[in-house]
Amino acid sequence: MPEKFLPREVEIAAGIAPGEIHVMPDEFALYWTLPEGRAIRYSVGVGRNDLYHAGRYVVQVKKEWPSWKPTPAMVKREPEKYEKYAEDGMPGGLDNPLGARALYLFVDGRDTYLRIHGTNQPSTIGRAVSNGCARLVNDHIIELYEKVPLGTKVYLYPKAGNPYNPDQHGMDHHS
Repeated sequence: MPEKFLPREVEIAAGIAPGEIHVMPDEFALYWTLPEGRAIRYSVGVGRNDLYHAGRYVVQVKKEWPSWKPTPAMVKREPEKYEKYAEDGMPGGLDNPLGARALYLFVDGRDTYLRIHGTNQPSTIGRAVSNGCARLVNDHIIELYEKVPLGTKVYLYPKAGNPYNPDQHGMDHHS
């Protein structure tokens, strides 16, 4: 993995609470905020085109080696790729699209089908390639997963040219 993609502690704007996740899609960066204006910066891949949904979320479920099932919208968009998994999904494991760990993003107690998850495809980091989720390489999601408690606030910032709409939630997307 190129050094520029490795996690590192950085300075952030004053006044941001510790213990939050902030995803900056144009930087392909996820920040885990620390006390005293610091954060750990992780490199991520993000949702492509209009599949990325800026907004405020809460980590309400965490899973190790999660199983995965494409959403109906994914099957409709790319049946050749996803139809074979539509019924039973795929058990957790190295080939699973959610990787080693997943943080499940909710709004008002509702699963948005957006995830922050691992990937075994490091070439997708620093690119807009997913069906809406933020992905980290497996080693990095394992590290982040251990730090993030249930109830953590997650902020997905808008992409350049896309307005921030806190009422818009990705209800039909899944990495």
